[in-house]
Amino acid sequence: MFYHTQTGIWEEVPNPFCGIAADDLKVKVEDNRLTIIENGCPVTQPAFEQAIGDSTPQIQGKATRLETAIARANKLLSHSRLPLISGLATDVEGVRAALALADYYGAVIDHMDSKATLRNMLALQTGGWITTTLGEVRNRVDLLLVVGSDIESCLPRFFERYIWNSETLFGQDTAQRKIIYLGQSPSGQAACRPDGRAPLILSCKQEELPEVVAVLRAQAVGHPLQAESVAGITMEKLATLVNRLKQAQYGVITWAAEQWNFPHAELTIQMLGEIIMALNKTTRCSGLPLGGRNGQVTANQVCTWQTGYPIPISFARGYPDYDPYHYNTKRLLESGEADALIWISALDQNDRPPITSIPTVVLGRAGMNFTQVPEVFIPIGTPGIDHGGHAYRTDNVIAVPLHKLRESRLPSAAEILYAMLEYRC
Repeated sequence: MFYHTQTGIWEEVPNPFCGIAADDLKVKVEDNRLTIIENGCPVTQPAFEQAIGDSTPQIQGKATRLETAIARANKLLSHSRLPLISGLATDVEGVRAALALADYYGAVIDHMDSKATLRNMLALQTGGWITTTLGEVRNRVDLLLVVGSDIESCLPRFFERYIWNSETLFGQDTAQRKIIYLGQSPSGQAACRPDGRAPLILSCKQEELPEVVAVLRAQAVGHPLQAESVAGITMEKLATLVNRLKQAQYGVITWAAEQWNFPHAELTIQMLGEIIMALNKTTRCSGLPLGGRNGQVTANQVCTWQTGYPIPISFARGYPDYDPYHYNTKRLLESGEADALIWISALDQNDRPPITSIPTVVLGRAGMNFTQVPEVFIPIGTPGIDHGGHAYRTDNVIAVPLHKLRESRLPSAAEILYAMLEYRC
């Protein structure tokens, strides 16, 4: 439970910057400066400790009143044929407000990391999948297969919180859990067992991963193969891997789609889903898609429950229209179809909008600097620091409550977006 132990010290603070949304941080607040005292990580520490910086609204780089900045943003929207609302790195209420604005102006709405989301969505939409939650992993997993991903770089505390945890609901000895990496090797030691033993690693290049997973799928469903090896991994090793998955009582196959840079990565995810389904004929096995930086999961969840579709979505026809190719931010900007950009980035000062020739309005974390000065910049607060809110964690099932830690007087993304809606009346 989030609470204040003494002046300037907050305990059990939820983390809005990491996909696992750990809620055990200890944070010191002094003169609006934040310092993580306990349970920080390379992702969390710099995000919490970014200085506020200049919090004055700007038009073309010059200071202005907030009301004037909102009026200019609305003027750009009202004269736009196809506005684009992107970035979308905010909390639940911020995404809801962005959807309301997109609905009114007939805009396209997308997230800065929707490419990674799309890889998982295409696999889910095409063949379905069986996935699990972080809570189930924490309490049940006995074999974890990490496919083509370096979990420590994006979720530094994943192993500490969900694999090597000291207690489980069913008295499992977590020190006996087995970790196997297929493809990329881990970048650190977090995956090593408490006794120091390193995980088993079956290495291959990232571009070879689809072929390796295809062979693994063939072996899982019982299809004979004539080859002796694939991508330098022998058939015997892959057969042993399949057998270990079949013998596990609760196996989990996990991946981070945002780290995959080969063509048609969704097909590899689809094959992983087919492996999991085959294994469930004789044992229990689930998938665990990982990611969620920059509010990616939050944006996708809110868009899905509000419209019935994941991102990206267009309201240009007067109703929600889903098309992951035509409504992609990069394509819309490069093609010139979008003629105004609203960029929302409340979580990181470094997540600036793409350089573009069209008028740009930035609702960004206070202190953001620009390579290209936007038409309008409105500094906003960060959820979980400057105001309360909710953010979904990587497994999609928990909306973590976020709490206000300081009195910065910075408005939330939702407050500015709703103010823009009210102004247009």
